[in-house]
Amino acid sequence: MNAVHPEPERQVQAVRELRHWIERCGRGDAGALRLFYDRLAPRALALAARILRTQSDAEEVVQESFLHVWKRARDYDPTRGEPDAWLVTIVRSRAIDRLRSRASAERTVLASAKEPPPPSAISPLEDAEKRAERERIAAALGGLPDEQRTCLELAYYEGLSHSQIAERTGAPLGTVKTRLKLAVDKLGLLLGGSR
Repeated sequence: MNAVHPEPERQVQAVRELRHWIERCGRGDAGALRLFYDRLAPRALALAARILRTQSDAEEVVQESFLHVWKRARDYDPTRGEPDAWLVTIVRSRAIDRLRSRASAERTVLASAKEPPPPSAISPLEDAEKRAERERIAAALGGLPDEQRTCLELAYYEGLSHSQIAERTGAPLGTVKTRLKLAVDKLGLLLGGSR
């Protein structure tokens, strides 16, 4: 008795539809992009939000990813993976790039707070204000518990990932993530409330 299983057939049909829509996108069919988006946007948004942890960044990454699909649909190669896997790879890559960019900007801000100002023609008042700001940030960092400050410094000054920090400090990964969140939150309170 050969019973046909509807679920695998549905999956095969779904993949065919996605491939067909990509092909139509490659020919400039905006309606096909809309169909592709309607089918895969929820999954793409869930992935981006899980990586970035902010809805607005996740939404921007999803928009950028579908724009990439629109522009590069002709380059899609079905022998290298299914359309949904292609999109997931694009979303993941863009979300990680955004995370790195965000971390780099935060490291730059924190690092600039520790660096002395370059020699320039600034007034003594401006110099005193900048020195006071650096001292304020250093005091806020000093107000963090040692474990939180260590995790923050490893993340921002050495650029280590959460798992690398866990390995370096011997703390569980969940503990490292909690310490970093608490450190950033407390630093924000200390810096926000001390003006």
